[in-house]
Amino acid sequence: MREIGKRVSAFCKRKNIIFSPRRYFIDALAAMAQGLFCTLLIGTILNTLGTQLHIGALTATVASVGGTDYTVGGIASAMVGPAMAVAIGYALQAPGMVLFSLAAVGFATNAMGGAGGPLAVFFVAIIAAECGKAVSKETKIDILVTPLVTVLVGVGIAYFIASPISTGATYVGRLIMWATELRPFFMGILVSAIVGIALTLPISSAAICSVLGLTGLAGGAAVAGCCAQMVGFAVMSFRENRWGGLVSQGLGTSMLQMGNIVRNPRIWIPPTLASMITGPIATCVFHLQMNGAAVNSGMGTCGLCGPIGVWTGWYAPSEQAIANGASAIAPTGFDWLGLALVCVVLPALLSWIFGWILRRIGWIKPGDLKL
Repeated sequence: MREIGKRVSAFCKRKNIIFSPRRYFIDALAAMAQGLFCTLLIGTILNTLGTQLHIGALTATVASVGGTDYTVGGIASAMVGPAMAVAIGYALQAPGMVLFSLAAVGFATNAMGGAGGPLAVFFVAIIAAECGKAVSKETKIDILVTPLVTVLVGVGIAYFIASPISTGATYVGRLIMWATELRPFFMGILVSAIVGIALTLPISSAAICSVLGLTGLAGGAAVAGCCAQMVGFAVMSFRENRWGGLVSQGLGTSMLQMGNIVRNPRIWIPPTLASMITGPIATCVFHLQMNGAAVNSGMGTCGLCGPIGVWTGWYAPSEQAIANGASAIAPTGFDWLGLALVCVVLPALLSWIFGWILRRIGWIKPGDLKL
C-alpha cells in the first residue's frame, strides 16, 4: 500500500497535480474572478454605457444566435462560463490541450448551473482540469485523448452536480439577503466586514459574491465593505505611498497590503472598523442596493466596479437581481449622495481618523504601511 502511495505521489508530482488549499481556493478562485471580470462585468458595463449614453455601436446587434440578438456587451457576458473555466485551468497550470478543452466544460457547466453557475464552474473546472492533466501526453494520440477526457469528465460531472450546487448557492445567497432585509443594521455590519476582509485577503470576494448571487441590500453592504478596505488603506497609507499608492490601492486592490498585515495585523483595524460603520449606513440610512451583476458586490472601487454596479442596477437590474425582486428606478439626489458617501467619502474619513488614533498610541508605526 505504501508503494502504491509513493507511485501515486510521484505521478501527481510529475503531472503538476498539487492538492493544496492555496492552489484551489486562492489561485483558482482569484483566476475565476478575473474570468468573471473580463466577460460578465465588462459586458454589463458596456451595455449600460451604451444604453445610458446612447452609443449606437454598443447598443447595436452584432450577432444573432438561436434567435437571440447580442450586442458587444452581450457577447462578452455570454462567454462568462468558458472564461471562468479557462482562467481556472490557467491558474492550475494546465497544458494547452486541457486549457482549450475547458472552454466547452465551462460553457456547459454554467448553463446547467443556472444562478449557481459560477460556483458549479469552479468545482467542475478544477476536477476536469486535473483529470485532463493526468492523461496529457500519456498516449500517442494525445490530441484525441486529452480533450476527450477533459470534456467528457467535465460535462459528465456537471450533469450530476451543477444543479444541486446551483440550488445550494442560491439558497445560501437568498438566506443572506433575507437576513439583511430582516435585520439591516446587524447584517449590514456583518456582511460589510466579512466581504471587505475577503477582498483584502488573497481570495476573491468578487467570486464569492458572484457564486452566492449577492444583490439588493446585502450587495450594497458588500460594496460598502469592499470600498472601505480599498479606499481606507489608500488614504491611511498616503504618507508612506503617496499618489502611486493611492491609485494602486484605491483603484486596484487593498490586497497589496497583505504582507504588511502579516507583519502588523493592527493596520487592518482602521478600514475594518470603517466597513462596520459604512455597512449599516448603507443598509439603514441610504438603503443602498447593488442590483447590477452580483460580481460587482465584491469588487469595491477596483476600476470603480462597485459604484458602477450600483449605478447599472438603478437603470437596468441584472437578471439575477430581477429574480430576487429588483426593478429599475430613477435615482434621486439622495441616492447619489449615499453612493458617494458610502463608497468614497466616509471610508476615507473614518479610516484616516482611526489610523491617526492608532498611530498616536503606537499601534501603527512609520513604515508599517509602506508598499
